[in-house]
Amino acid sequence: MKKLRRASLGIAQGNDVIFEDFRDGGEMWTATGNREKRKSVTFKEPFVSKPTVHCSLTLWDIDSTTNVRADLEAENITPESFDIVFRTWGDTKVARVRVGWMAIGEVSNEDDWELY
Repeated sequence: MKKLRRASLGIAQGNDVIFEDFRDGGEMWTATGNREKRKSVTFKEPFVSKPTVHCSLTLWDIDSTTNVRADLEAENITPESFDIVFRTWGDTKVARVRVGWMAIGEVSNEDDWELY
């Protein structure tokens, strides 16, 4: 369990297209080559410490003649940013993916102060 020290919580959210490989015959659509796509997300305002990040598929356009396989994660989480990582394997053919995300964590407050 993550316990927050402050009463000031921030929630950042977004919805990002990760790839559209059907447009140019990319690796996800042809089921060859690198089967991982990453997208870096930078928060508009930084958190005080590493937030908790949740990702979910909001669009998944796949070929219906192959097996359906996917792994979705948030990696490299910092107070300023994180990476959305989508992976598939085998013969799965993915045309495009859009991911919704939400980050929740401590944020600074104008009432915060530090002694020097």
